[in-house]
Amino acid sequence: MIVDPNIKIAARIINEGGLVAFPTETVYGLGANALNPLAVAKIFELKERPSFDPLIVHIASINELEKLTVNKDERVLKLAEKFWPGPLTIVLPKSNLVPDIVTSGLDTVGIRMPNNPIALELIRKSGCPI
Repeated sequence: MIVDPNIKIAARIINEGGLVAFPTETVYGLGANALNPLAVAKIFELKERPSFDPLIVHIASINELEKLTVNKDERVLKLAEKFWPGPLTIVLPKSNLVPDIVTSGLDTVGIRMPNNPIALELIRKSGCPI
C-alpha cells in the first residue's frame, strides 16, 4: 500500500465531485467518481469529449464488477483474475448503478483494473469507481 498524502487529497477531491489526473499503466487519465453524473459531465466538458464516446470505469477490486454489471458469466471472472490488474477493458451489461452519461447511453460499460499502484490506491481511498 502506498502512503502518500497527495492520494488522500485526490480522493477527497473525487468524493467532493471534482476531477483529478491519475496514472494508469498506459496513460494519464482524468478521473471522477464514476457514480456521480455531475462529476462525470465535467470530464466530457473539460476534455471536449463527444457525448457519444463512453468512458472506461476503473476499479480496484474484482468484487466491484458485481455492483457495476449484471454479469453472471463465470468466464468473465476467470478473465479478470488472469489479466487484472492490467490493460484489459472488459465490456459488460451495466447495472442501474452506472449513470447513462458514463456509457453514453449504451447498455454496456467498459471496466478496467489498472496495473498502477497509485491508481489502485486512489480508487481504494476514494471508495468509488473512477
